[in-house]
Amino acid sequence: MKLSIIIPCYNEEKTLKKIVTKVMEFNSYKKEIIIIDDCSSDNSPKIIQDLLNNSDEIQSHRHIKNLGKGAAIKSGIEISKGDIIIIQDADLEYNPKEYDKLLKPFIEADADVVYGSRFLGGDYTRLHFFWHRIANFLLTLFCNIFTNLNMTDMETGYKLFKSSVIKSINLKENSFGIEPEITIKLSKKNCIFYEVPISYTGRSYEEGKKITLKDAFSAIYCILKYRFFD
Repeated sequence: MKLSIIIPCYNEEKTLKKIVTKVMEFNSYKKEIIIIDDCSSDNSPKIIQDLLNNSDEIQSHRHIKNLGKGAAIKSGIEISKGDIIIIQDADLEYNPKEYDKLLKPFIEADADVVYGSRFLGGDYTRLHFFWHRIANFLLTLFCNIFTNLNMTDMETGYKLFKSSVIKSINLKENSFGIEPEITIKLSKKNCIFYEVPISYTGRSYEEGKKITLKDAFSAIYCILKYRFFD
């Protein structure tokens, strides 16, 4: 089994090398690391080049303009060649040491899709942003109503897929709206979902967090759009 680990990156000079180093330390399976630079304006491109020069496992693609996380994920999926695709944010909120347990439902059960849940009781969770938690709960509940799933964390950054499954749908969203789009479209195909508890070290806006209230309203729109009109 080969893993394709897609790392969307936009102005992540502070954490990019650290997270790629952590991903490279995972050696349970053969892997390719695909860094998608969404037209970063900081030192990220130089860091990516240095990483490319020092590892054959890493490849990259750069967008000529900033398009959004969804566009970066789509670019990564398009060029991936692994059996399982892992979405790995370029910050340090999610720990690659948890790959083994995230992969278990593919190996030991019948999973098509695995989500890492921050709310099922991982080893630790950094506490802050009460209203983000409420928004996440409501968005997940809203998505569950229209998918008949019992997810706890639709907006998780850790999403894993069989390559054949994620490549069977036509993804359109360029922004954070890709999170509900993926969930809705794969649920409509009757894919088998699993959740796995993960640890989470959320960062503040001062530390580089990018998601905002506007993205919550966009998620509601995308849930309705892709459930009923696409």
